[in-house]
Amino acid sequence: MPINSQSTPHMEVKHLNWATSSKTVLDDLSFTINRGDFVGILGPNGVGKSSLLRCMYQYMTPDSGEIMLNGQNIASIPHRQFASKVAVVLQHTPVGFSMTAKQLLTTGLLNQQKWWQKIDHAAEKIEIDRVLSLVNLTEKAEQVFESLSGGEQQRLLIARALLQKPEVLLLDEPTNHLDVGYQVEILKLIKGLDITVIASIHDLNLASAFCDKLLLLQEGKLIKSGTPAEVLTPTSIENIYGIKTEVDKHPQGAHPRVTYHFDGGRHAAV
Repeated sequence: MPINSQSTPHMEVKHLNWATSSKTVLDDLSFTINRGDFVGILGPNGVGKSSLLRCMYQYMTPDSGEIMLNGQNIASIPHRQFASKVAVVLQHTPVGFSMTAKQLLTTGLLNQQKWWQKIDHAAEKIEIDRVLSLVNLTEKAEQVFESLSGGEQQRLLIARALLQKPEVLLLDEPTNHLDVGYQVEILKLIKGLDITVIASIHDLNLASAFCDKLLLLQEGKLIKSGTPAEVLTPTSIENIYGIKTEVDKHPQGAHPRVTYHFDGGRHAAV
Protein backbone atom coordinates (compact mmCIF):
# COMPACT_ATOMS: atom_id res chain seq x y z
CA MET A 1 0.00 0.00 0.00
CA PRO A 2 1.49 3.41 -0.91
CA ILE A 3 2.39 5.80 1.90
CA ASN A 4 0.12 8.82 2.27
CA SER A 5 2.66 11.65 2.26
CA GLN A 6 0.12 14.08 3.71
CA SER A 7 -0.51 12.03 6.88
CA THR A 8 3.00 10.57 7.27
CA PRO A 9 5.53 12.78 9.08
CA HIS A 10 8.07 14.20 6.64
CA MET A 11 10.89 13.06 8.91
CA GLU A 12 10.76 10.98 12.06
CA VAL A 13 13.48 10.13 14.55
CA LYS A 14 12.87 6.99 16.61
CA HIS A 15 14.89 6.11 19.72
CA LEU A 16 18.13 7.49 18.28
CA ASN A 17 21.36 6.75 20.13
CA TRP A 18 24.95 7.63 19.34
CA ALA A 19 28.02 7.64 21.56
CA THR A 20 31.77 8.11 21.48
CA SER A 21 34.07 5.77 23.41
CA SER A 22 33.75 8.02 26.46
CA LYS A 23 30.39 9.78 26.24
CA THR A 24 26.76 9.25 25.29
CA VAL A 25 26.07 12.09 22.82
CA LEU A 26 22.52 11.27 21.67
CA ASP A 27 20.34 9.47 24.19
CA ASP A 28 17.10 7.84 23.00
CA LEU A 29 15.86 10.79 20.92
CA SER A 30 12.39 10.53 19.36
CA PHE A 31 10.40 13.24 17.54
CA THR A 32 8.48 13.91 14.34
CA ILE A 33 8.73 16.72 11.78
CA ASN A 34 5.78 17.63 9.60
CA ARG A 35 6.08 18.66 5.98
CA GLY A 36 6.80 22.36 5.57
CA ASP A 37 7.73 22.97 9.21
CA PHE A 38 10.70 25.11 10.25
CA VAL A 39 12.13 23.24 13.24
CA GLY A 40 14.78 24.74 15.50
CA ILE A 41 17.15 22.62 17.60
CA LEU A 42 18.11 24.41 20.82
CA GLY A 43 20.50 23.75 23.68
CA PRO A 44 23.90 24.83 25.02
CA ASN A 45 27.16 23.89 23.29
CA GLY A 46 28.00 20.21 23.48
CA VAL A 47 24.48 18.82 23.97
CA GLY A 48 24.40 16.96 20.63
CA LYS A 49 22.79 19.43 18.18
CA SER A 50 25.41 18.99 15.46
CA SER A 51 25.64 15.23 16.06
CA LEU A 52 21.88 14.91 15.62
CA LEU A 53 22.03 16.78 12.32
CA ARG A 54 24.98 14.66 11.15
CA CYS A 55 22.93 11.52 11.74
CA MET A 56 19.99 13.07 9.92
CA TYR A 57 22.05 13.77 6.78
CA GLN A 58 23.87 10.41 6.91
CA TYR A 59 27.32 11.78 7.75
CA MET A 60 27.27 9.62 10.88
CA THR A 61 25.59 6.28 11.50
CA PRO A 62 23.65 6.05 14.78
CA ASP A 63 24.43 3.19 17.16
CA SER A 64 20.74 2.35 17.32
CA GLY A 65 17.37 3.79 16.38
CA GLU A 66 15.92 4.92 13.08
CA ILE A 67 15.58 8.09 11.04
CA MET A 68 12.69 8.04 8.60
CA LEU A 69 12.13 10.17 5.50
CA ASN A 70 8.63 9.92 4.01
CA GLY A 71 8.12 6.74 6.02
CA GLN A 72 11.33 5.07 4.78
CA ASN A 73 14.43 4.42 6.86
CA ILE A 74 17.16 6.68 5.43
CA ALA A 75 19.67 3.84 5.86
CA SER A 76 17.87 2.02 3.04
CA ILE A 77 17.79 5.02 0.66
CA PRO A 78 20.59 5.08 -1.98
CA HIS A 79 22.98 7.97 -1.42
CA ARG A 80 22.25 9.81 -4.67
CA GLN A 81 18.49 9.51 -4.13
CA PHE A 82 18.83 10.73 -0.54
CA ALA A 83 21.00 13.68 -1.64
CA SER A 84 18.32 14.72 -4.12
CA LYS A 85 15.80 15.01 -1.29
CA VAL A 86 17.88 16.32 1.63
CA ALA A 87 20.30 19.25 1.33
CA VAL A 88 22.77 20.45 3.95
CA VAL A 89 24.40 23.79 4.79
CA LEU A 90 27.19 23.37 7.33
CA GLN A 91 28.27 25.74 10.08
CA HIS A 92 31.73 26.64 8.82
CA THR A 93 32.04 28.93 5.80
CA PRO A 94 34.66 27.56 3.36
CA VAL A 95 37.80 29.63 2.84
CA GLY A 96 40.25 29.94 -0.02
CA PHE A 97 37.62 30.17 -2.77
CA SER A 98 38.87 32.35 -5.62
CA MET A 99 35.87 31.49 -7.79
CA THR A 100 32.92 33.75 -8.41
CA ALA A 101 29.45 33.20 -6.97
CA LYS A 102 28.25 31.77 -10.28
CA GLN A 103 31.27 29.45 -10.57
CA LEU A 104 30.66 28.12 -7.05
CA LEU A 105 27.07 27.32 -7.96
CA THR A 106 28.26 25.56 -11.11
CA THR A 107 30.31 23.17 -8.96
CA GLY A 108 27.10 22.29 -7.15
CA LEU A 109 25.49 21.32 -10.44
CA LEU A 110 28.53 19.27 -11.46
CA ASN A 111 28.20 17.23 -8.27
CA GLN A 112 24.72 16.19 -9.41
CA GLN A 113 25.79 15.36 -12.96
CA LYS A 114 26.10 11.70 -13.96
CA TRP A 115 29.35 11.04 -15.80
CA TRP A 116 27.64 9.99 -19.04
CA GLN A 117 25.33 12.99 -19.22
CA LYS A 118 26.05 15.88 -21.57
CA ILE A 119 26.07 19.24 -19.81
CA ASP A 120 23.11 21.40 -20.83
CA HIS A 121 24.59 24.86 -20.41
CA ALA A 122 21.30 26.64 -21.12
CA ALA A 123 19.46 24.64 -18.44
CA GLU A 124 22.42 25.13 -16.10
CA LYS A 125 22.21 28.91 -16.51
CA ILE A 126 18.46 28.89 -15.83
CA GLU A 127 18.98 26.95 -12.59
CA ILE A 128 21.82 29.19 -11.41
CA ASP A 129 19.80 32.32 -12.19
CA ARG A 130 16.82 30.81 -10.35
CA VAL A 131 18.65 30.19 -7.07
CA LEU A 132 20.57 33.49 -7.23
CA SER A 133 17.23 35.25 -7.52
CA LEU A 134 15.80 33.21 -4.61
CA VAL A 135 18.56 34.44 -2.29
CA ASN A 136 18.63 37.96 -3.78
CA LEU A 137 22.20 37.70 -5.11
CA THR A 138 21.62 38.14 -8.85
CA GLU A 139 23.77 41.27 -8.92
CA LYS A 140 26.61 39.45 -7.15
CA ALA A 141 26.90 36.60 -9.67
CA GLU A 142 30.33 37.66 -10.96
CA GLN A 143 31.73 38.68 -7.58
CA VAL A 144 34.45 36.53 -6.00
CA PHE A 145 33.14 34.46 -3.08
CA GLU A 146 35.66 35.74 -0.54
CA SER A 147 34.79 39.37 -1.34
CA LEU A 148 31.15 38.82 -0.35
CA SER A 149 29.92 39.78 3.11
CA GLY A 150 29.32 37.04 5.67
CA GLY A 151 25.58 37.18 5.09
CA GLU A 152 26.03 37.05 1.33
CA GLN A 153 28.36 34.06 1.60
CA GLN A 154 25.81 32.22 3.73
CA ARG A 155 23.00 33.04 1.30
CA LEU A 156 25.15 31.73 -1.56
CA LEU A 157 25.79 28.44 0.26
CA ILE A 158 22.04 28.12 0.81
CA ALA A 159 21.54 28.78 -2.92
CA ARG A 160 24.02 26.00 -3.70
CA ALA A 161 21.99 23.62 -1.52
CA LEU A 162 18.75 24.72 -3.21
CA LEU A 163 20.12 23.66 -6.60
CA GLN A 164 19.21 20.13 -5.50
CA LYS A 165 15.54 21.21 -5.28
CA PRO A 166 15.40 19.39 -1.92
CA GLU A 167 12.37 18.45 0.13
CA VAL A 168 14.32 19.02 3.35
CA LEU A 169 17.03 21.54 4.21
CA LEU A 170 19.29 20.89 7.21
CA LEU A 171 21.39 23.75 8.57
CA ASP A 172 24.00 23.69 11.34
CA GLU A 173 24.09 27.12 13.01
CA PRO A 174 23.16 29.09 9.86
CA THR A 175 23.51 32.43 11.68
CA ASN A 176 26.77 31.65 13.48
CA HIS A 177 29.31 34.54 13.43
CA LEU A 178 26.90 36.84 11.55
CA ASP A 179 25.88 40.34 12.62
CA VAL A 180 22.30 40.54 13.89
CA GLY A 181 21.05 42.14 10.67
CA TYR A 182 22.38 39.23 8.62
CA GLN A 183 20.99 36.74 11.15
CA VAL A 184 17.47 38.09 10.64
CA GLU A 185 18.01 38.25 6.86
CA ILE A 186 19.11 34.60 6.67
CA LEU A 187 16.25 33.31 8.83
CA LYS A 188 13.67 35.32 6.85
CA LEU A 189 15.09 33.76 3.68
CA ILE A 190 14.93 30.24 5.14
CA LYS A 191 11.41 30.78 6.48
CA GLY A 192 10.18 31.78 3.01
CA LEU A 193 11.54 28.73 1.15
CA ASP A 194 8.34 26.68 1.51
CA ILE A 195 10.22 23.45 2.27
CA THR A 196 10.87 21.51 5.47
CA VAL A 197 13.75 23.08 7.41
CA ILE A 198 15.65 21.77 10.44
CA ALA A 199 18.29 24.08 11.90
CA SER A 200 20.36 24.31 15.07
CA ILE A 201 20.06 27.84 16.48
CA HIS A 202 21.67 29.53 19.50
CA ASP A 203 19.58 32.70 19.78
CA LEU A 204 16.33 31.91 21.63
CA ASN A 205 14.49 35.01 20.42
CA LEU A 206 15.35 34.37 16.77
CA ALA A 207 14.28 30.73 17.16
CA SER A 208 11.04 31.90 18.74
CA ALA A 209 10.33 34.39 15.95
CA PHE A 210 10.98 32.12 12.98
CA CYS A 211 10.50 28.48 14.00
CA ASP A 212 7.22 26.56 13.98
CA LYS A 213 8.54 23.91 16.37
CA LEU A 214 11.47 23.74 18.79
CA LEU A 215 13.45 20.80 20.14
CA LEU A 216 15.26 21.54 23.40
CA LEU A 217 18.24 19.27 24.13
CA GLN A 218 20.23 18.71 27.31
CA GLU A 219 23.12 16.24 27.56
CA GLY A 220 21.91 14.36 24.50
CA LYS A 221 18.33 14.01 25.69
CA LEU A 222 15.23 15.68 24.25
CA ILE A 223 13.91 17.61 27.25
CA LYS A 224 11.04 19.44 25.59
CA SER A 225 9.47 19.83 22.14
CA GLY A 226 6.58 21.85 20.76
CA THR A 227 5.76 25.37 19.69
CA PRO A 228 7.98 28.24 20.87
CA ALA A 229 5.33 29.14 23.47
CA GLU A 230 5.35 25.58 24.81
CA VAL A 231 9.14 25.23 24.93
CA LEU A 232 10.43 28.69 25.87
CA THR A 233 9.26 29.05 29.45
CA PRO A 234 11.26 30.63 32.29
CA THR A 235 11.54 27.25 34.00
CA SER A 236 12.81 25.34 30.98
CA ILE A 237 15.30 28.09 30.07
CA GLU A 238 16.69 28.26 33.62
CA ASN A 239 16.93 24.46 33.83
CA ILE A 240 18.83 24.18 30.55
CA TYR A 241 20.83 27.41 30.34
CA GLY A 242 21.15 28.32 34.02
CA ILE A 243 19.84 31.85 33.72
CA LYS A 244 16.63 33.47 34.96
CA THR A 245 14.37 35.09 32.39
CA GLU A 246 11.10 36.86 31.80
CA VAL A 247 9.04 35.48 28.93
CA ASP A 248 6.25 37.57 27.44
CA LYS A 249 4.64 38.15 24.04
CA HIS A 250 6.73 39.95 21.45
CA PRO A 251 5.15 43.30 20.48
CA GLN A 252 5.37 42.45 16.76
CA GLY A 253 3.78 39.01 16.90
CA ALA A 254 2.29 36.20 18.92
CA HIS A 255 5.64 34.47 19.53
CA PRO A 256 7.34 34.60 22.94
CA ARG A 257 10.03 37.16 23.77
CA VAL A 258 12.79 36.16 26.18
CA THR A 259 14.35 38.83 28.43
CA TYR A 260 17.37 37.78 30.49
CA HIS A 261 18.04 38.67 34.12
CA PHE A 262 21.64 39.82 34.33
CA ASP A 263 21.79 39.65 38.14
CA GLY A 264 20.77 36.04 38.67
CA GLY A 265 21.47 32.51 37.47
CA ARG A 266 24.69 30.53 37.46
CA HIS A 267 25.84 31.92 34.07
CA ALA A 268 24.49 35.47 34.38
CA ALA A 269 26.92 38.33 33.78
CA VAL A 270 26.73 42.08 33.25
